[in-house]
Amino acid sequence: MAEQAEGFRRSREARRNALTDDYVEMIADLIATDGEARSVDIACRFGVTQATVAKTILRLKREGLVAAERYGALHLTDSGKAKAADARARHQVVVAFLKRIGVSPDIAERDAEGIEHHVSEETLAAFARLSG
Repeated sequence: MAEQAEGFRRSREARRNALTDDYVEMIADLIATDGEARSVDIACRFGVTQATVAKTILRLKREGLVAAERYGALHLTDSGKAKAADARARHQVVVAFLKRIGVSPDIAERDAEGIEHHVSEETLAAFARLSG
């Protein structure tokens, strides 16, 4: 019974962390490709409203991951940059593993978006060993 409860707790935590990871990763990607990240671009990429993005950005600011200019560009703090790099690394490990077991590159990229947030460090390390 306790193991089942722990599994559900970890799943809820992963869902909460997934949104944070996706946002900081997207901000980092936009800065790398476009030179800046703006809320409107995030809304477009995620297919959500600007109000949804604004709400999430406020939370990320409170958590010390994002700094924002009023009506302007978004910047990652050092903590945000570290979180984005970790999210990107997790994603790359999962993609490499999925490709290694025969999943096509497009599907591996798509599936990794969900898997990367729900695997333990132990499982991620096993993926890395098997895909390298």
